[in-house]
Amino acid sequence: MTSISKSTLDFLKALKTNNNRDWFNENKAAFEAEQKKVKEFYNSVMEHLKMQDLIENVKIFRIYRDVRFSADKTPFKPHFAGHFTRATNKLRGGYYLRIRPGESFLAGGFWEPNKEDLLRIRKEFETDATEIRAIVSAPDFKKYFGKLQGNAVKSAPRGFDKNHPNIALIRLKQFIVTREFTDEEVLSPNFLREVMDSFLAMRPYLDYMSEVLTTNLNGESIID
Repeated sequence: MTSISKSTLDFLKALKTNNNRDWFNENKAAFEAEQKKVKEFYNSVMEHLKMQDLIENVKIFRIYRDVRFSADKTPFKPHFAGHFTRATNKLRGGYYLRIRPGESFLAGGFWEPNKEDLLRIRKEFETDATEIRAIVSAPDFKKYFGKLQGNAVKSAPRGFDKNHPNIALIRLKQFIVTREFTDEEVLSPNFLREVMDSFLAMRPYLDYMSEVLTTNLNGESIID
């Protein structure tokens, strides 16, 4: 499966309007048919990704929402989403793709790095941000993602100089790249190619962050 069907978006639109268990159970067969097609598409993405990166697996997330701690009690996610995990402990980060009418996007990077990883990234930026600046300034990166995104602390993190020339990077606590798609783009025969070109443009960033997170500030490996 190398494209997304209009019927998939139509089902998700209907689910958003009728986000309740009775409607879903009545339309379970339609859901399963669309889910099957989407899984085939995600598997196609994975096979293409394996040609340009080391990919361990693809995880397609369940459509059922965990509402225990959410103010939104609707039981279903009106989208399909999946994550492609990079293989080996030397490759960090991963690739994400969500299909949702009017809100489809792909992403990659580091959403909530643990405190050790966050400190290591900030220390790298404090020491030398030449390489990361070159990566995010590359034509393909800017074409597909625009800029590095993520929430940031309001002031300098503890232990860092608020006047440091790289403070805008150091203040970040998330390190994400995203690309949004219109429904027309999702349904286009070229959608798979656009996804793959975007992921390829993301690869230098993921490789750079992987090297940072698997070495110390001297460039020595910290993994076996």
